Amino acid sequence: MTDAAQADAAEFKARISGSSFYTAMLLMPKAERQAMFAIYMFCRLVDDIADDGTRPRQARAAALAEWRKDLDALYAGRPAGQAAFLQGPVRDFRLRQADFLGVIDGMDMDVAADIRAPDLATLDLYCSRVAGAVGRLSTRIFGMNEAPGLELAHRLGHALQFTNILRDLDEDAAIGRLYLPRELLSKAGIVTDDPVAVIADPRVDGACRALAAQALDHFEAAESVLRARPGGHLLAPRLMAAVYRTLLGRMLGDGWAPPRTRARISKPHLLYIVARCAVFG
Repeated sequence: MTDAAQADAAEFKARISGSSFYTAMLLMPKAERQAMFAIYMFCRLVDDIADDGTRPRQARAAALAEWRKDLDALYAGRPAGQAAFLQGPVRDFRLRQADFLGVIDGMDMDVAADIRAPDLATLDLYCSRVAGAVGRLSTRIFGMNEAPGLELAHRLGHALQFTNILRDLDEDAAIGRLYLPRELLSKAGIVTDDPVAVIADPRVDGACRALAAQALDHFEAAESVLRARPGGHLLAPRLMAAVYRTLLGRMLGDGWAPPRTRARISKPHLLYIVARCAVFG
């Protein structure tokens, strides 16, 4: 790794230190931990492109296209440019190019147009790309067998992404996005897809609770996979599931009617969850 790349990696680790992801990764064996940091760094880099409101959409789309070219080069054994830091994880854990490209496909959805009240099928596709693809990369690093790995990637990916959507309502609306599905909004009596108007409507609580119920179903299915004790290093996904399910529980208790406060987990509570997962699995 070049000096510049090492500096970027150090800055990135400082940026995410204190997060539940960072805590989960510290519990993994060194090789797996380093690979997961690389995957997460890739995700943050392409996500930063998609969310960069200072650049026009065409420029962001071009930046994502450069990532596709660099991934092509990486998998062809040529100099990989900005994707070079992924070479070790790809080699050591046989990570699939299609899953990296799936993440970029999800970022392209955000770049093409601000997502506003997608239908459930579109939301499922988006989650499969931005979360499910990351899950598929992760479960290979965890050392899981194919079938339970794919199921966990799908279920836990959707659960975490739905929880993020519910936690980030205000932040997303501030940049013109609304990921709550239109079917759930319509059922709650909300017909507009204007993000600011939706999050200001008290009836948004009903739509959010309906999406939370779907998230809980995914959490339960993911935990069923984990309870079956499939092979692999599974402390990290257990911890992520426990942390995000706790966040979702807090939001369910507080509700989503305005005004909202962003759900958080204190450092002592996070350490308690880590200890519980480590002891009881």
